[in-house]
Amino acid sequence: MEFIIGERVVYPNHGVGIVEELTRRYISGQPEEFILLRIQSTNSLVLVPTSNVESVGLRKVINKSDVGQLFRLLKGGFREPPNDWKDRYKENCEKMRSGSIYQVAEVLKNLVYLSFRKSLSFREKRMLEKAKQLVIGEIAIVRNETEDRVENLIDKALGEACHRRRGSA
Repeated sequence: MEFIIGERVVYPNHGVGIVEELTRRYISGQPEEFILLRIQSTNSLVLVPTSNVESVGLRKVINKSDVGQLFRLLKGGFREPPNDWKDRYKENCEKMRSGSIYQVAEVLKNLVYLSFRKSLSFREKRMLEKAKQLVIGEIAIVRNETEDRVENLIDKALGEACHRRRGSA
């Protein structure tokens, strides 16, 4: 995968970043190519070896045409999560690390639904906040909208999904 300076990309579990530099450094005397990213939400820098791009899940941001599909996923039905919070947490961690915005949105949707049924563990609450921020951040960038506006749209979609679920229960 080719990257261009100034391009926006997604670094899993950290969010949208901007490619600031493509550089070569020597590690143990061997040249290694790196991508220097500035994560927008924290303004932190991350140096990713190009040889690890796939394994860490670094990817380009979704297209505008993908946003509709993402909202349909958020409005869609819920999958009943495992009862044990540790099993749920492990499953959700894997989805968060996957790099897929759709997997992150699924974590968000299912944790929101679960939070209506019972209180979440501290870790699940943090994961819910992180998933929401990742989804908001990427959609806001793609649609060139404020994060507040996107958050309202996401809350509305999740509210519709939860309302439908409670109505059919």
